[in-house]
Amino acid sequence: MCRTGTPSVYDSESNNNDPRYRYLGDKKGDCTLQISDLQEEDNATFLFRVEANDYRASFTDISGVSVRLLGVLGQSVNYPDPVCAVKGSTITLPCSFTPLKSVNDNGREVLIEVVRVAWCQSPHMCRTGTPSVYDSESQNIYPHYRYLGDKKGDCTLQISDLQEEDGATFRFRVETNDPRATFTGQPGVRVTVVDGAQMKIRSSRDDGEFKRGESVTLNCSAAICTIHQLEVTWFRDGSALSESGPALHLGYLTAKDSGNYTCGLKRNNHTLSVPYSLHVEDEEEGTKAFDTLLAVRLLLFTLLTVLFVIVTSIIIKRTCVCKKR
Repeated sequence: MCRTGTPSVYDSESNNNDPRYRYLGDKKGDCTLQISDLQEEDNATFLFRVEANDYRASFTDISGVSVRLLGVLGQSVNYPDPVCAVKGSTITLPCSFTPLKSVNDNGREVLIEVVRVAWCQSPHMCRTGTPSVYDSESQNIYPHYRYLGDKKGDCTLQISDLQEEDGATFRFRVETNDPRATFTGQPGVRVTVVDGAQMKIRSSRDDGEFKRGESVTLNCSAAICTIHQLEVTWFRDGSALSESGPALHLGYLTAKDSGNYTCGLKRNNHTLSVPYSLHVEDEEEGTKAFDTLLAVRLLLFTLLTVLFVIVTSIIIKRTCVCKKR
């Protein structure tokens, strides 16, 4: 947070400043900072702090300035879009990387070989010695992080039984036989973890009333973001259905599809959503409605016929009276 006692890259009261960081400003209004020989640890957000003779006038500008360090030309990591997942679920982060094939060493071509790959979690910069959630050179692998990739170009990572601490930015690192071809892919992939209690069902239709033969799609999602790769169990009136995806498509509805639908994590029964009530009109209801409508029409037709007969009789009667006169 850049306050008294917090390690700093530059401190006007210290003589132990890193020479790579040069303060070009003053204490009056200019806070320009120059960074030379950029390193991976410089890929961060820098905050500026002002301390006065009165603590009430001391402050840190929390917006800061973000520095993004780009890799060497030819090196890249392709991350997926930000991911939103429910606590306790399993997600897969598809990822690919492109390392350098060779580097030039005083006119001699040195072929590059990937010797280590690792996944790290923000705020760590994912470099040698940095704690990682996966490291190809370590036996101390966290069991719920599973590396599905290789050392050639696939860096896919799977995270099972997601917990709140998994809500962070993950970055992938490639280490080779030459430090010039070693790099960490930026900016990483952001994972957001939500509580299962926030799950709800969204319908492709506004109401829950349907006729025989119609269709509807029910989506199991979270209230604050779009769920990623959600494995769920669908229930109708408490009975589990065979479908397991986040979307439940019901085509050519019949009365048997009527009921209260809920969804929950496949491996967690405490994440059930609020029920969605679906009602499909059965054939008897349709027949009853048709019979009622037919009866009303027959009644109206009879009344109109009687009225027509009465009016016709009156007209004929008046005609006859006129002829007698």
